[in-house]
Amino acid sequence: MNYLLRFPGGRVRALTFSYDDGVTADIPLVKIFDDYGLKGTFNINTGLFYKGDDPLPDSYNTTVSRRMTREETYNLFANSSHEVAVHSLTHPELHQCPIERATYEILIDRINIEEMFGGICRGMAYPYGNTSDTAVKAIAASGIAYARTTVSTEKFDIPTDWLRMPATCHHKNPRLMELADKFLADPKSQPTTPKLFYIWGHSYEFCHDQNWDVIIKLAEKLAHNDTIWYATNIEIYNYVRDFYRLEVSCDGKIFHNPTNTDLFVAISKGEDGTVKIPAGETVRI
Repeated sequence: MNYLLRFPGGRVRALTFSYDDGVTADIPLVKIFDDYGLKGTFNINTGLFYKGDDPLPDSYNTTVSRRMTREETYNLFANSSHEVAVHSLTHPELHQCPIERATYEILIDRINIEEMFGGICRGMAYPYGNTSDTAVKAIAASGIAYARTTVSTEKFDIPTDWLRMPATCHHKNPRLMELADKFLADPKSQPTTPKLFYIWGHSYEFCHDQNWDVIIKLAEKLAHNDTIWYATNIEIYNYVRDFYRLEVSCDGKIFHNPTNTDLFVAISKGEDGTVKIPAGETVRI
């Protein structure tokens, strides 16, 4: 008997966003996400907060952007549903750094984020998107669970190498809306593999390109859909990790869930066969 991953509630689709650098354009972007019920991850450099003595530009201006101050960053994310993740302390080319420097950049940024927000930070996006075996070793040694590159696949696959994680596409991709339609399309056959639509970028690009309508139109298309799980990067990582901890009998008819997360599986014939495996329980099909 075959079984496939389903997201919380038995959903077949998940949507997430990842935006880098901690700039003031994150403020209107977060508002758009909140207005449409979307969730994302914001990757910040805690060694590069704005510290200028000159009067601060309007943080809500959608035509210009700069790095946020520490206070602005805290006020934006402290009580939000979004994830704040590592982007390195000072945004170097990590793949060119010796392992000691790379580890320092990652670990100090993580420590600063945890001190700011009072939680555990386990996510990351590579500065400049470049990776290497040395960088991966530094990331793993720093307790990071996933790290996003700038590779875009134009696919909806669940990541398998979480420390070299690709995305579906950048928001500038000319096929963005076409990909959104493909993501929403009903499958022609059952069962279906789960779909993860992962979009990344920099919010300051909306200011530079004067195209905030791109993200608004995308939000309008994808929001308020019961078949989509709206999640942060770390929420998706945690759920997929827990799903693959399921213990299954050889004939595929007994499932034991050793985690503290309710998990969902599609059995043999897709949505009609979706089964909930409650946290800590054993289910016989």
